[in-house]
Amino acid sequence: MQDPVIIITGAGKGIGKAIVEEIYSRSQREKIFKPKLFLVSRTIEDLKPLQTEGRKQGFQVEIQTLDIADAKGARGVSEACVKAFGRVDCLINNAGVARFGDFLKLTEEDLDYVLQINLKGTFLLTQEVFRQMSERKSGHIVFVTSIAARKPFEQSSIYCMSKFGQQGLIEVLRLDAQKVNVRITNVMPGATYTPMWGEMDPATVERMMPPTAVAKSIIDAILLSPPANLDEIVIRPVSGDL
Repeated sequence: MQDPVIIITGAGKGIGKAIVEEIYSRSQREKIFKPKLFLVSRTIEDLKPLQTEGRKQGFQVEIQTLDIADAKGARGVSEACVKAFGRVDCLINNAGVARFGDFLKLTEEDLDYVLQINLKGTFLLTQEVFRQMSERKSGHIVFVTSIAARKPFEQSSIYCMSKFGQQGLIEVLRLDAQKVNVRITNVMPGATYTPMWGEMDPATVERMMPPTAVAKSIIDAILLSPPANLDEIVIRPVSGDL
């Protein structure tokens, strides 16, 4: 995995962007880690600066916009990555959205918006990539879920439902992955300050983790020498959950 081909979803902002920047930084420090990157986001303007910076540093970086809840789009990303780099060694399922609010006030539109991306989109893209990995009998799939995959939070019924659903997918997929030498890592961050939260008061932000903290743990998991695997990473703010 010194020069893996990595697809990163939700790469333009928050944790996804921090993962890309950590890859660039880690490569400069360690000199042996130079992955080929296929970066995916709904907004191409967020990806262009990351591509420019990566290519300036000698990385091979391709970018593509995608609504991961679209089956044709998920298949297209997988095929485009293979066309560009010949294979997919690692998929980082980072794209995710949230709608928070009182249970009785959340709408059907809120439900569809979150589940389409967090569940349907994650399922479809993972299926396409795992199909390739299982045939090749190698690969690594990282899911950025949340501690909300296991712990309920007020005002978070739809978000928790989507993350509990991702947890179920991971556990079933792990059974299949073990048979074909594919590593599965579930990363469960606590409160991390990303654009998903919107405007917040400074005192609350100070309690939260920066996206770089999560990104560093993900790269550590990818660089772990096979056949070892980091099954789960739980990373929380020192002060605890919000």
